Parts: sequence; structure tokens; C-alpha cells
Amino acid sequence: MANRNRNIDLKFRVTEEEKTFIEMKMKEVGITNREAYLRKMAIDGAIIVSNYDETKKLTLELNKIGTNINQIARVANMDNRISKADIKNIEEMMQKVWQLQRYGLSKKRSIKQ
Repeated sequence: MANRNRNIDLKFRVTEEEKTFIEMKMKEVGITNREAYLRKMAIDGAIIVSNYDETKKLTLELNKIGTNINQIARVANMDNRISKADIKNIEEMMQKVWQLQRYGLSKKRSIKQ
């Protein structure tokens, strides 16, 4: 042991479920040496940090826009000043906005190393 390059011992505890999960991940990447796997993950592993503050603000604003569009559609349906095709077009545009928002939410992650 005196000739070992790595002579500092680090220890940590895990639950049985965490141990099973670690073993499963090791199997997925084809690593059988737990020490090598844990060292590699500790040094090179990525931590995903999610900050949804801006996304929450965007969602709130989108809800307000949707409410306004619904109010416009209600008035338009009452006095027929806007065609049904125009209303359908507005609804389709709103759906696209929501899809973009959902896509942005799923991509709103930064990786820290």
C-alpha cells in the first residue's frame, strides 16, 4: 500500500436502494470496479441544476395572454366581428406558444462540472 499513487481514503454511506442504483449504472457503462466508477463520477460527473424562476414568470404571462385571448374570442362570438377562422388561428398560435414554452422548460437546465 505504501507504493499506491492514491493514498487518501474517502468514505460515504448509501442506502440499499442507492447502492443498487449505483451498481445498475456501473453495469450500464460496463465498469466493474466500484472505486474507479465512483472516482470517475466524482471527478468528471455532471450535476444538473435547474432554475425555473424565469420559466415560472413566463408561464404566468402566458396564462394572462391566454385569458385575454379567451375574452376576445367570447366577445367576437357574441357580435361576430371576428371570423371563426380568425379565432381558430389565434388558438393555433397560442398552442404553438405553449409548445415552445414546454420545450423551453424541458431544456431549461444548466450542467455544472
